[in-house]
Amino acid sequence: MLRNLPQVERLLQEPPVVELQAVFSRSLLADVARQVIDNAREEIKSLCDSSANETGGTESATADLDRYSLPRLAEQLCARVSKIANTTLVPVINASGVILHTNLGRSVLPDVARDAVVEVMDGYCTLEYDISTMGRGSRHDHIESLLCTITGAEAAMAVNNNAAAVLLVFAAMARGGEVLVSRGELVEIGGSFRIPDIMEQSGATLVEVGTTNRTSLKDYERALNDHSALIAKIHPSNYLISGFTQSVGARELASLAHGRGLPLYFDQGTGLMIKTDELLSEEAAGSWDELSVGEILDQGCDLVSFSGDKLLGGPQSGIIVGKKQYIDRLKSHPLARALRLDKLSLAALAATLRLYLRRESALEQIPSLSMLTQRAEDLNPIANSLKAQINEQIFARIGEAVANVEVSLQVARVGGGTLPGLELPSPAVCISPLKGSVDGLASWLAKSGDDTAIIARVQDGQLILDVRTLCGDFELEMIAKRVAEYFLTLNR
Repeated sequence: MLRNLPQVERLLQEPPVVELQAVFSRSLLADVARQVIDNAREEIKSLCDSSANETGGTESATADLDRYSLPRLAEQLCARVSKIANTTLVPVINASGVILHTNLGRSVLPDVARDAVVEVMDGYCTLEYDISTMGRGSRHDHIESLLCTITGAEAAMAVNNNAAAVLLVFAAMARGGEVLVSRGELVEIGGSFRIPDIMEQSGATLVEVGTTNRTSLKDYERALNDHSALIAKIHPSNYLISGFTQSVGARELASLAHGRGLPLYFDQGTGLMIKTDELLSEEAAGSWDELSVGEILDQGCDLVSFSGDKLLGGPQSGIIVGKKQYIDRLKSHPLARALRLDKLSLAALAATLRLYLRRESALEQIPSLSMLTQRAEDLNPIANSLKAQINEQIFARIGEAVANVEVSLQVARVGGGTLPGLELPSPAVCISPLKGSVDGLASWLAKSGDDTAIIARVQDGQLILDVRTLCGDFELEMIAKRVAEYFLTLNR
């Protein structure tokens, strides 16, 4: 079997591989050919080693000889090249009902943000050029005055994401010193982002205060010493602690910190700019305790950081607002350059922030906020339209009932580690296949499209298509066609 493996040059002469040379370089194809042959060699060795210990010796191994024939190896080469060349970052229709779905890119950008990105990507721009002085400027200038106006902060800056913001604050404000954090706030967010790990990377020493469920002001007072550099309050964005609990508010912590000559830092995380009682409808259920960035600053916090792609509704970014003396310190830190935003993200962020200069514009034009504030009764016509289109497509293509399609009230979530206790009543189209399977349908919707994936959720034996997170009539049409196509493939 090993002797029968071809040389790289021979594999490159197979007709399917020769055809690829019109699109890809010969050196690339040769590299992939070596990988395919090396992989086959290792598989054969492993196969023979395992079968030698079984009855029949290597007979079972030779039964797989066809897998390592020249045509099959050529197929493997073509498949590998196709995987390398294919686009993996594709648009998604989000029918999951999770508004800020981290795996699907979190916030959908408003149109003005998209237009701003296109405008600056076409050529040069004033990224770090000040036209008024005809000299060097700062990239922070494009968003600082906007953030200060919206939040009431003295100064502001932006970095790549909120994890970067947390790292920068700890490194610039507390390297070599101690940071006091309540044990109940030592959060882990998706992707293994842990506050203790970030603290260690920053060079600051973590001092845990209180217990998981109860922390008092006296706990902070007892932990303070000559090595204390910063008091930090971390918003537990992706979980809730209920029952016998106690925590210390920002106002009390600010008084304690300032009395000892220390700054208070609040990692707010979610980027909420509009108060929840002005943002959420009376339909919203569950529990939440969320302060806006402005409210936190009003309570005396010196630095506040948050994500730009959560409730703010903009691009991925980490934003820090607060006292000018501390923001200037962050801007001058060596990490600030390594973590800075690029021109495209800055353009999108500035355009999104300008919408907040008029509250109604933010609620109407920022998709994440619009999805959050919509009432179930306003979404019912969309759900009924999707149901009708699915049934029409099924009968037009197949001519018989192959699934039960109904509209029912489900629960949508904010997602993105934001407002975990909030439940949003949301109408959804629920499909119970009479042929095939619900898992097969879900997989088909996600994988069958070349340019767009449709992501739904499977629950209680049904495929749930939540309409709260859909973005237009064209998405309804595409979902209906792809659902019908799944059942059509079963009839072939």
